[in-house]
Amino acid sequence: MLTLVYAFNFVDRQILVILQEPIKVDMGLSDAQLGLLSGFSFALVYITAGIPIAWWADRTNRRNIIAGALTVWSGMTALSGLAQNYTHLLLARIGVGIGEAGGSPPAHAMISDYYPAHQRGTALAIYSTGVHLGILLGFIVGGVVSQFYGWRVAFFSVGIPGILLAVVFVLTVKEPSRGRWDSASAEVHKPTLAETLKTLSRFRSFWLLALATGLSAFAGYGSGNFAPSFLIRNHGFSVGEVGVILAIVSGGAGMIGTFLGGYIADKLGHRDRRWYLWVPAIAGLIALPLSFPYLLLDNTALVLGFSFFLSIAMNTYLGPALAIAHGIVPPAMRAQASAILFFVLNLIGLGLGPLTAGLLSDALQPHYGEDSLRYAMLAIALLSTPSILLYYLASRRLPHDLAAREELSPR
Repeated sequence: MLTLVYAFNFVDRQILVILQEPIKVDMGLSDAQLGLLSGFSFALVYITAGIPIAWWADRTNRRNIIAGALTVWSGMTALSGLAQNYTHLLLARIGVGIGEAGGSPPAHAMISDYYPAHQRGTALAIYSTGVHLGILLGFIVGGVVSQFYGWRVAFFSVGIPGILLAVVFVLTVKEPSRGRWDSASAEVHKPTLAETLKTLSRFRSFWLLALATGLSAFAGYGSGNFAPSFLIRNHGFSVGEVGVILAIVSGGAGMIGTFLGGYIADKLGHRDRRWYLWVPAIAGLIALPLSFPYLLLDNTALVLGFSFFLSIAMNTYLGPALAIAHGIVPPAMRAQASAILFFVLNLIGLGLGPLTAGLLSDALQPHYGEDSLRYAMLAIALLSTPSILLYYLASRRLPHDLAAREELSPR
């Protein structure tokens, strides 16, 4: 059920991506405005609201927080269909960001209470496949509904069901015992945000990991949010066709990559925890050369093939990253640790990725015309490559930090 809620999270977040070309035509927007709409404006409120909500989640019923958040983001998605201008749509997306901030940190903490440490990478990876299930559903529903009924109806069609799901979620999901797999005394103290930050300041691997995941997300959001526009402009697809294609490529391949990342890390990391950081580093080395044929070839069939395998490689990092973040801190800090990780990830990835791609595309447009977007997306891929080094540096520090974690007194 948590995975399904996360899928709705990304349906409502990514529905704008498939609808941005008809919205651009209808409202006369630039690529930079689209990047601001799908990236920075959403990310700013998402990351700002995420940490206080996570602090709250470490103290109260996490299930109810998730249900309330689902209601808010679904309602604001439906209201997006009523937008009459850019400002209206921008405000609605800000509302979606506030709601979605209450989704993942409480869910991450619940999952770590459902499963022991050696199964968390896989469990968190399965949960994270909701990202790509949501993308799959959002692209299909958004593309097809928009083509036949318009982009406004597409917003209604994904927002309203989320409100109904919130009711089902409250009735079917139970709050797990906090710290179930940890020491009995681990939940006596409720740490403040300052205490969590102080604890994390001891663990350099966490901050290296946060920067690495931020750059991974920079590539994912920067290129991914403009993938529909790229295929429409450079390969001649309609909105409906792109919706179905990207549902398979981004949604299906993304689910495979996310699951494999967590599963492989759990299998190899059972003997050496550094594999949780080596797996996304190796995946980054695979993804970089795949970006060139995907963005530069004119053969559409080959482009889609490379896109499928690129999507697998680019989506391996989240499950292992969350498993390490939760393994470093005491259970009472897990929701806040997730929120801090997501703060960095979304500030760099969601906040700057689409906006940078849009600004670069607009800047290159006078010289390259319709090809400006493909070169902007390639630049995003190149700018994200330091993530590989950061994962490696985090892996070198990880054994020291895990040993220091064991020395922490139960809180």
